[in-house]
Amino acid sequence: MVKLEVCANGVNSALIAQEAGAYRVELCDNLLEGGTTPSYGQIALARKLLHIKLYPIIRPRGGNFVYSDVEFEVMKADILNCKALGCDGVVFGILNPDQTIDEERCKALLEVAHPMPATFHRAFDDLKDMHQGLGQLITLGFERILTSGGAATAVAGADVIKQLITAAAGRIEIMPGAGLNLNNVEELIQRTGAREVHGSFSRDVPFRLTDADVVKAVSLRLSSL
Repeated sequence: MVKLEVCANGVNSALIAQEAGAYRVELCDNLLEGGTTPSYGQIALARKLLHIKLYPIIRPRGGNFVYSDVEFEVMKADILNCKALGCDGVVFGILNPDQTIDEERCKALLEVAHPMPATFHRAFDDLKDMHQGLGQLITLGFERILTSGGAATAVAGADVIKQLITAAAGRIEIMPGAGLNLNNVEELIQRTGAREVHGSFSRDVPFRLTDADVVKAVSLRLSSL
């Protein structure tokens, strides 16, 4: 069975995802900015109401993934909040100005998060060498990587995603995301062999459905694969 992670922009969206059969929620704010850390209140209420896995994103602002010392301290504090609230994991990524992984800071955040696991988000797609980055993230101990294969959408990057899954050899989960919808998610899985997928699944369907209907339809389709 393919696991479905839904990117939710608040508690209401997270509850829709849960009702419709999602395995895990990535809780975000400001999706137009690519997702930033939700408020303490959003995380606390989501944790209270969700029985599925909850992974808040730890991203202090939109834009690039190179952070100042102050922003780095904010990320630490946000991870501690998530741990105290009983979240199942967190999502983050930090790069150096030369488009390589900031191993020192990522390691520090993993240590703050422990024993919560962590997903490295789509900062991965900004790397100048994704295969080198894959090895670094395996060594650091990340649980999974969210990626579109460096392309605008996961379907466009499917060949690279398949290569990453093969290279990972089960040592880290490669989770495709970006531009997935009811019409293309099955194709993406067939082309890549991915066992987890990520998306909001709230539009780009050929007929009128509610968000809950779309997520439920995707969930049912994935459960048969």
